Amino acid sequence: MTNSRIAAVDVGNDALKALFGKLDSELYIPNVIARDIEDRPVIGIEELDEKDPVDNLHIRVHSPALKDNNAIYRVGNLATKGSNPTELDPGSSKSEEDQTLVMLFASLALDAVSREDGSQKHHGNNRNVVEANYTLGTGLPLREVKEGKDVGYRSQLLGSVHQVEFLVTPRYQGMKVNIKFDEVKVYPEGFAAFVNLVMDNDLNVINKDLIDKQILIQDIGGLSTDIAVIRNRNVDDDKAQGFNLGVAESLEAIRDEIRTKHGVELDSRRDVVDIITRKNDRHHIMVKGSRTSVHDITDRILLELAKKQYRYLRNVWQRNSQSEICYFVGGGSAVLKEYLKSLNNSLDGFNIEFFEDENESIWMMANAYYKLVSDFVRKTNKDKKQEKQKQEATSAK
Repeated sequence: MTNSRIAAVDVGNDALKALFGKLDSELYIPNVIARDIEDRPVIGIEELDEKDPVDNLHIRVHSPALKDNNAIYRVGNLATKGSNPTELDPGSSKSEEDQTLVMLFASLALDAVSREDGSQKHHGNNRNVVEANYTLGTGLPLREVKEGKDVGYRSQLLGSVHQVEFLVTPRYQGMKVNIKFDEVKVYPEGFAAFVNLVMDNDLNVINKDLIDKQILIQDIGGLSTDIAVIRNRNVDDDKAQGFNLGVAESLEAIRDEIRTKHGVELDSRRDVVDIITRKNDRHHIMVKGSRTSVHDITDRILLELAKKQYRYLRNVWQRNSQSEICYFVGGGSAVLKEYLKSLNNSLDGFNIEFFEDENESIWMMANAYYKLVSDFVRKTNKDKKQEKQKQEATSAK
């Protein structure tokens, strides 16, 4: 365990967020992939190595966990530039999609090849093969954990070698990474959000006001919404609710309507999120070189989604009437924040809270997984040390 590198990876529907080691490295990669060929054309190939590998991820992935094994992908920003980008579909299960695993393996492989501390183990005399061992902390929506899908997801990762080969990728072209997992911890996303709210990196309580309250956490993602009911410092499995509705369908609807009305083709749902959330020129696009408002489209579609999300909150709160506060988390909450606040002010007036720092909300799950898996590693190493001391004491007798 001591030679195993910690990885805390949140494969969000919008983007992957990952933290590694002793918080010495982090990655943010849009959750978009596209099937590709081995020799993708590159303009100015002699300048390839001057580009950012994260923006030019071109890989082959070999893993027994994949339905489509040995396939070649563009990943992240590079995938959005192609003609066939794939984002997770509404109604799909994160734990059963190849895309989730491709994103996970790509992030770990990037971390492995980018490390400069000399701790990589190379295979024999082949300096192009990196052996990488990880202790992984990750998560799944509450709905999938309640259905027991976390068990299958974990078993797919453990006990196998997963290989990522970098193809036409800056600096790492021709390198291969063999990924092995020493341990995989899969946490329910709602509980992870609670941990991040009340505890620091050493799992010391930093928010005593919340620790023994009954609270709700509504996590609005791209494909689903989870509402966790936290009481006695644990998720109440019977009360927790999962819904197959996130912001993805609404983002696609906005994208389609912009295409129909203005003839503008947006590359992906991420472009729509940028139009909605950016600080300057929010709700505006360029049409034939002219700055054009699409506020009528975004406002109508997002308000309808906010009304549905608010109904979820109302129904869960009615069944858990002693709840004291609801925290909205996840990328979808950042998109819907103003609409939900307005609805709440004019309707029930629940005690709800958002994270004003959008970056904190975006990285909340990855931070929580890091806290939880780091604590697991500390306890495991402590137990091993105590066991070794016992054995040495016994031998001395």
